[in-house]
Amino acid sequence: MSQEDYYQVLGVGRNASEDEIKKAYRQLALKYHPDKNPDNKEAETMFKSAAEAYGVLSDQDKRRKYDQFGHEGLRGSGVSGFSGFDDIFDAFGDIFGGSIFEGMFGGGRRGRGGKRGRNLRCDMKIELVDVITGVEKTLEISRKEPCGDCKGSGAQPGTSPITCVYCKGRGEIQKSQGFFMVRSACPKCGGQGRVIDTPCRKCKGSGAAPKTATISVKIPSGIEDATRLRVTGQGEAGENGGPAGDLYCDIHVSPHPIFERHGNDIVCDIPITFPQAALGCEVEAPTLQRGKKIIKIPKGSQSGDVIAVKNEGVPDTYGYTRGNLLVHITVETPVKISSRQEALLREFEDLNHKNANPKQKNFFQKMRNYFS
Repeated sequence: MSQEDYYQVLGVGRNASEDEIKKAYRQLALKYHPDKNPDNKEAETMFKSAAEAYGVLSDQDKRRKYDQFGHEGLRGSGVSGFSGFDDIFDAFGDIFGGSIFEGMFGGGRRGRGGKRGRNLRCDMKIELVDVITGVEKTLEISRKEPCGDCKGSGAQPGTSPITCVYCKGRGEIQKSQGFFMVRSACPKCGGQGRVIDTPCRKCKGSGAAPKTATISVKIPSGIEDATRLRVTGQGEAGENGGPAGDLYCDIHVSPHPIFERHGNDIVCDIPITFPQAALGCEVEAPTLQRGKKIIKIPKGSQSGDVIAVKNEGVPDTYGYTRGNLLVHITVETPVKISSRQEALLREFEDLNHKNANPKQKNFFQKMRNYFS
């Protein structure tokens, strides 16, 4: 990843609040998401850069180090000086049990005694109601699992790996360079301390073979669109007994025909007639969980007014608070009217002209002052 200034990547000032940083990241993630920009390498790069920047600036300790020392202050913590996607995104810390972003195609990290398995990625669609309640989804993936013939050892059945004679099983060699002793992985066994003379014919000595697996993924309530969840240990099996990689699920929240999410609030547009707005009324408002709810429209409501219905929105990720349902009022002008309706409206306008509405009266007064 590049060494761009994280604040510039997100387009926020250095004094930006946590909410401002979160909002900026969400906008960039939605704008540059791979689903919206297929085969667009530039958008993919921007998506990853935004995730990297958010991973640092959303963590108070990492942000403090970055503000004080820049990228150098993050070296050694896994956030700067990357050698691959795994190093970048595993360092970000977990959000909903997984890192905020991770290399799409896994990595080649070594575990004790063998090579770590590749990480896998999948896309998962959920509905807006699932964001309210949380949901558990199952999916089938093709991945490498421990070979059934050699039981993951990599050696042909009936044989066993033997101790590496070059490093005598230590997995490393030592070289003297002046006053220093330098240790490095054994070039013969790759640091494993053992070698396979007769590789398993099925897995060709890797200890893993392709298989279809059914995975259960728990998606917590409050999750946001374009979030990546990590399911630990559900990637491909490691080679020669190494640890398994992880499975990363990109969450996509399907658009709802009635509601839109704004932060933890749910917004719903409800059209009403002019008489209803002028006289006040009661209307049925839909909710995501509790069916219809009766709300009162105050007398004299204007188009664009918002009525908040408490605790009918999205719960935060920690479950302590919950957003509201925001009913957005739209006063609808009739398109077709009868002659009787037209006559009544003209009579109403004549009466209303003598006692103009406050906003209208104030506007025309400002206009007269402007041109005088």
